[in-house]
Amino acid sequence: MADLVHKRSIAVVGKLRVGIILTVLILVAEVVGGLLSNSLALLSDAGHIFVDIIALSLSWYGVKQAERPASDRMTFGYHRVGVLIALINAVSILAIVVAIFFAAYHRLQQPPEVNSRLMLVVAVIGLGVNLFVAFVLHREQRDNINVRSAFWHVLGDALASVGVLIGGVIILFTGQYWIDPIISLLIGFVIIVPAWGILKEGVSVLLEASPKKVDVTEVVNTLKQISGVKDVHDIHVWSMSPEVHAMSCHVLIDDIPISQAAVIRQEIEDVLLQRFDIRHSALQMECQDCGCEGISCKLSFEPTRAEARKAHEH
Repeated sequence: MADLVHKRSIAVVGKLRVGIILTVLILVAEVVGGLLSNSLALLSDAGHIFVDIIALSLSWYGVKQAERPASDRMTFGYHRVGVLIALINAVSILAIVVAIFFAAYHRLQQPPEVNSRLMLVVAVIGLGVNLFVAFVLHREQRDNINVRSAFWHVLGDALASVGVLIGGVIILFTGQYWIDPIISLLIGFVIIVPAWGILKEGVSVLLEASPKKVDVTEVVNTLKQISGVKDVHDIHVWSMSPEVHAMSCHVLIDDIPISQAAVIRQEIEDVLLQRFDIRHSALQMECQDCGCEGISCKLSFEPTRAEARKAHEH
C-alpha cells in the first residue's frame, strides 16, 4: 500500500512539473499579447496565470512535503503543509478577482480600443494549453485538496480564455470595446466559487472539524453494535488533511483479558476504515465508566477526578 501511494505521489509531482513549464509559456504569450492588443481580459488572464505558476509550484512542494516521514517533533508528518498551500492558493485567487473587478470598473468608465485579432490568437493558444494541463491534473485533484487548488487555478484560466475568445469575436464584429472589461468581470465571478470552497475546506481542516462525510453520531451507533462494546464516548474525529482522517475515543468493555480486548479493538479499526475511511485511530479501552457524559467530553483545564482526589488526600 505504501509503495502504491509513493508511486502515485511521484506521478503527481511529474504532472505538476509539466503543468508549471507549460503555464510559464502561456504567461509569456499572454503578457506580450495583452500589451500589444491593449486587452484587459488578456492581461487579467496573464495575472491569473502568474499566480497559477506560484500555485502549481506550491502544490508541487506540498506533495513532496507530504511524503516526508513523521519525526519526534512532527509526529503526524507533514500532511498539513499541503492544506496551508491550498489556503494560500485560494486566497490568491480571491485577491486576483478583486484586482480584476477594480480594473474592469475603471475600463467601463472609458473603454480603450482593443486589437481583437491578436486577442483571439493568444486566447486560442492559452485555452489549448490550459485545457491540457487541467486534463493532466483532473484525476489527482479529486483526492488531494492541494492539487485541487492548483487544478482550479488552471481551469479558471481555461474558462478565462473562453471568455476572451467570445469577447474577441464580439469586438471584431461589433467594435464594442466595453465587452472586454465585461468579460473580465464574468471571469472573476466564475472562479470565485471554487476558490471559496477550497478556502472553507482548508479552514475546516485547520480547525480540526469533523470531515463532512463522517457523521459522528453514526460512528458511535455503529461501533456500539460490535460485540463486546458497551459504550463509546469522548470521541474526537478530525482530518490531518482532507484525504487522511483520524479519530480518538474511549471504548467501554467488560473486564476481560487483553487478548480478547485486542480482538474487539481490531474489529473497531476495521469498521472505521471500511465504512468511514478513518485510517488512523487511537482507542482507549476501559472497563469502568470514566464519568464522561454524552458522546463528546468537554476539554477542560480543571483537575480530573484522580487529580482532585490526590490533592484532597494531601
